[in-house]
Amino acid sequence: MSVTVSVTGLREIEAQLANLSRAAGKGALRRALHRAAKPLAELAASKAPERSGALKGSVIVGAKLNGRQTRLHRRLFRDERAAVELFVGPSYLRGDGGRHGHLVEFGTLHMAAQPFLRPAWDQDREALLERLRADLAEQVSKAVARAEKRAARAAAKAAGG
Repeated sequence: MSVTVSVTGLREIEAQLANLSRAAGKGALRRALHRAAKPLAELAASKAPERSGALKGSVIVGAKLNGRQTRLHRRLFRDERAAVELFVGPSYLRGDGGRHGHLVEFGTLHMAAQPFLRPAWDQDREALLERLRADLAEQVSKAVARAEKRAARAAAKAAGG
């Protein structure tokens, strides 16, 4: 299965990112991605089956993976160290609910699948990309303004003494 996504209007944002330090650019990207993904996480949590409520409470937007996931991820993306990534889904950090999310999503030999993440993605994908585009432009503009203000202060300090 493949997913095709088309995003337009990023050339201007990319040009602004070129004027920022790597850390400032990554920070702006991370903030925009987190804000854009939050509604997806809330939608996925609302679609999660509710037996104990632990699974619903474990769905987050985060940057951490468990040890096994980290090793697999490093193998897949070893050349992309500069990338900014966040993940949406059940997390081990929120208790036992995150430990069985994949079993609920895909099912097992003894239990039928009860997908909640994929339907949330399918429902929210276009809106998420629009939120990301809009918020990314805002976050990058703010980061550029902060960098310009910082540069002006440094220039004034250097000129003044």
